[in-house]
Amino acid sequence: MPSVFIYHLGVNFQCGGILRSSWCYLQHHLRLWSVECFKRGLQTAQPSSYNRIAPVFTRVSAYADKTAIFDQNGQYTYRELYRLSHCLSQQIHRVLKCLSGDLKEERISFLCPNDASYVVTQWASWMSGAITVPLSWKHPSPELEYFIQDSQSCLVIAEEGYAETVAPITKKLGIELLVLPKLAVFASSKDEGLEAGRAITEWKDRGAMIIYTSGTTGRPKGVLSTHRNIQAMVTALVDEWEWKKEDVILHVLPLHHVHGVVNKLLCPLWVGAACVMLPEFSPKKVWEYFLKKRAPHINVFMAVPTIYCKLIEYYEQNFSQVHVQDFVRAMCQQTIRLMVSGSSALPVPVMERWREITGHTLLERYGMTEIGMALSNPLKGVRVPGSVGTPLPRVEVQIGTNNCIYAQGNWKETKITPGCKNKEGELLVKGPAVFREYWNKPQETREAFTADGWFRTGDTAMYKDGTYWILGRTSVDIIKSGGYKISALEVERHLLVHPSITDVAVIGAPDNTWGQRVIAVVKLREGDILHLKDLKEWAREFMAPYTIPAELILVEEIPRNAMGKINKKDLLKHFFPK
Repeated sequence: MPSVFIYHLGVNFQCGGILRSSWCYLQHHLRLWSVECFKRGLQTAQPSSYNRIAPVFTRVSAYADKTAIFDQNGQYTYRELYRLSHCLSQQIHRVLKCLSGDLKEERISFLCPNDASYVVTQWASWMSGAITVPLSWKHPSPELEYFIQDSQSCLVIAEEGYAETVAPITKKLGIELLVLPKLAVFASSKDEGLEAGRAITEWKDRGAMIIYTSGTTGRPKGVLSTHRNIQAMVTALVDEWEWKKEDVILHVLPLHHVHGVVNKLLCPLWVGAACVMLPEFSPKKVWEYFLKKRAPHINVFMAVPTIYCKLIEYYEQNFSQVHVQDFVRAMCQQTIRLMVSGSSALPVPVMERWREITGHTLLERYGMTEIGMALSNPLKGVRVPGSVGTPLPRVEVQIGTNNCIYAQGNWKETKITPGCKNKEGELLVKGPAVFREYWNKPQETREAFTADGWFRTGDTAMYKDGTYWILGRTSVDIIKSGGYKISALEVERHLLVHPSITDVAVIGAPDNTWGQRVIAVVKLREGDILHLKDLKEWAREFMAPYTIPAELILVEEIPRNAMGKINKKDLLKHFFPK
């Protein structure tokens, strides 16, 4: 096993070896630039057009002194983020002994909190020519080890608060660890002489990021997206949702998923907007930001349905007075221009209650790790409850495969095959945002695409009334019972209307007679009681008989991952192990 080095900005530690100071050397390279040096260094990094592929940091000179990030430690301008990223990039090259200035798609795993250190590490890795592998502090050590090892990372960067977490892993794997101190350490010293030279001139087909999927079948797969893919994701949303540099988004999502990385971070940074980053989601903190009268004023918010449920719960517990409710609604309508829900299906009752509280109809969209965002309800126009809208710019979609193609469409129009109105089938996607490959899994990559190049999402969809509907994962959210195909998501939407039900997961359990039977795993409101007989009687008024749950399982909490998704295969194994 090679020697394992832990590089801290002040000192390099060789495990079992010699301790040597490098602070004097590094201090020279970790100081503020003058304005003249900053401008000179960015002469090769002017804002790119949508046609030229380049990472987000190359656009910095247009927004230099504008605040980019607010976090628990302070605030950072675009100029400061760029400088700090360049400093870290230089340190990466020294650690890895990269004389060319280009790591040529080597992988760098990194573990940072939800603050400016994440942005600095991401940018620095890209400046160095590496592919980033963002990790989450919520993952247990075995998972972190798997991601680092599977991605064949040559370096792990950890913010100092997480160094103890990853140090044993890097030592075991023989991988170098660079410990990133609090950003205040960077910002405390000055220099007049740094140049921002970069060896990389062509970004289009270069790998940019590996994000690991949730892994409902087998171990998680690393989804490798190129800089071209990421730019396509970003610019489509910038166009469709009309991002502007005056926007301020509140960021409360994990930063190891496309939703948090692309939609909520890279989009605002692409246009020079500001991002307020919370360490983690807190209903109290979110409401405080929504209602605060001093800057920064939040005008964009995106979250998963679970977060909106938690915000509604907090509202109902703490904002009971009528004049307070009126104030909440008025503030949200006056200051916030866009609220988005995604990553899992948005229950219609949640959408309706949120509209009552804030006056906002949540914009629901559809995407996944492999494709970014593909479908979206309109920014301006009617948002249909339960629908995910129409294709985003430069995205093509198809329902069905081979000789059973029911509909094909793009951002301009959708054509329905004669005789196939409202037919259900697997949703397929094409476009510049579709990922390059599953890392080191050529067979899985081939199987993910049709012979003519469509990516198979594994989701069942339908096109009706001018919009697309996701009926659920083909494997777990489509239940076949007695010859009927039942959407688990539709059953969930109905059940969530019940006054005693706060959360529900509908699964299909094996049944010798019916093929599958509908099972409702339910969390009740505190103090409430619900029996299956009563639920069936209630449901008969508005649910088809074959969709009504045949079994009711009551739980204290339904387990969800960081993005609010339920692993229904795990639920099936837990309640029906045979």
